[in-house]
Amino acid sequence: MSSTARAGGRRWPVAALLLLAGLFVALGVWQLERREWKHELIAAVDARAHAAPVQAPGPAQWPRITADSHAYLNVRAAGRYLPGQDSFVQAVTALGGGYWLLTPLQTADGVILINRGFVPKRAAPAVPTGEVSVSGLLRLTEPNGGFLRRNDPATGRWYSRDVAAIAAAHGLSNVAPYFIDAARDPAAAPGDPVGGLTVIRFSDNHMSYALTWFAMALMSLGGAFLVWRRRI
Repeated sequence: MSSTARAGGRRWPVAALLLLAGLFVALGVWQLERREWKHELIAAVDARAHAAPVQAPGPAQWPRITADSHAYLNVRAAGRYLPGQDSFVQAVTALGGGYWLLTPLQTADGVILINRGFVPKRAAPAVPTGEVSVSGLLRLTEPNGGFLRRNDPATGRWYSRDVAAIAAAHGLSNVAPYFIDAARDPAAAPGDPVGGLTVIRFSDNHMSYALTWFAMALMSLGGAFLVWRRRI
């Protein structure tokens, strides 16, 4: 084979490695952009969660509720709990395994599911009677079920707080598309649901991903240099 043919045969690997290097750099830059977006999201959520509570969104606002604008918003709602409509959602918390206790709250504008807190057993404490005021964090519905487990409305086995499915199982209508994680009640009696256990956590691995992509770009450039050097 002539030297010209050998040189031509080596151009393609060099070009391919250079293209890969460019792709890896682009992916690294994208991860840095994602990291900046994630930090802005974390700051926004932290501000919403620690701000003074505002009125829970009513029916006119329901269609505009999104994770970016409303997740973990500190809200308050007033109404009456609907007795006999409790739902137990399997949970693992800082207090151990057990259940979230969800009870519908009938407000003037509609029904809002309230996560009253954690209970260790599938036994509902007494539902507060009369007009109550609830403060807590707005949470978006969790459809379909948990990891590898689907909700089973027929048997009342819940692995996620799927608002629409829970509402349908109890025959509720005009239900908000979110639920509220009730704040801890300092006046709660022993045996009452333990509120205020919301964990706000976002994965933030974008810097390590970016460094990985940039390292792969350097490796590709190094490979291209070695192939070109052999050609020379």
